[in-house]
Amino acid sequence: MDFLTDEIACALGTIVIAARAGRLCSLDFGDGRDRVRASLAQRYGASSVRRARDPFGLSGRIRAYLAGDLGAIDQIPVETGGTAFQRRVWAALRRIPAGTAITYSDLAREIGRPSAVRAAGAANARNPIAIVVPCHRVIGKDGLLTGYAGGLSRKRWLLTHERRQAGSGTGLEDRERQELASHGPALAPRPHRLRPAGRRLA
Repeated sequence: MDFLTDEIACALGTIVIAARAGRLCSLDFGDGRDRVRASLAQRYGASSVRRARDPFGLSGRIRAYLAGDLGAIDQIPVETGGTAFQRRVWAALRRIPAGTAITYSDLAREIGRPSAVRAAGAANARNPIAIVVPCHRVIGKDGLLTGYAGGLSRKRWLLTHERRQAGSGTGLEDRERQELASHGPALAPRPHRLRPAGRRLA
């Protein structure tokens, strides 16, 4: 299997992507390069990678998202692999609107398995395509930021970035800004309506 890879320098450090046939197969951060290689090897077996500038226009869309165009990544086609259960979880993640956060219990209910909170959380943690499949939008029921492979500081940055861009123009409320700055509780889940299923590839 042949993959095209690119690296995107940004406020989060370096983002590393791998793609093939027009689809994004992996997105991680520069300190997770080993995770990228391991994930691709597990899913596809022996493969080769070749550096490319903006493969299939994917890097450009991710840069646009990072610059404030939150919808730029919505229609990126992805190839996640995974079990049927994992794919259901990852598809549900793509229906969470930018600027909102849900709990793991919400996620389990969304896939029709309300008692499978831990399993949904485990699938969330194994997501191979960060940001585009937005596992960062899932937080603990008490509003605390919980595990994120890229590190909690990156999860905090992504949530803050989305709230600022998707907000009414007033930005974060003072309380939320103070909590984020102090590494305390994250953004409390806001009322939201998940987007209709089937509108994105996952």
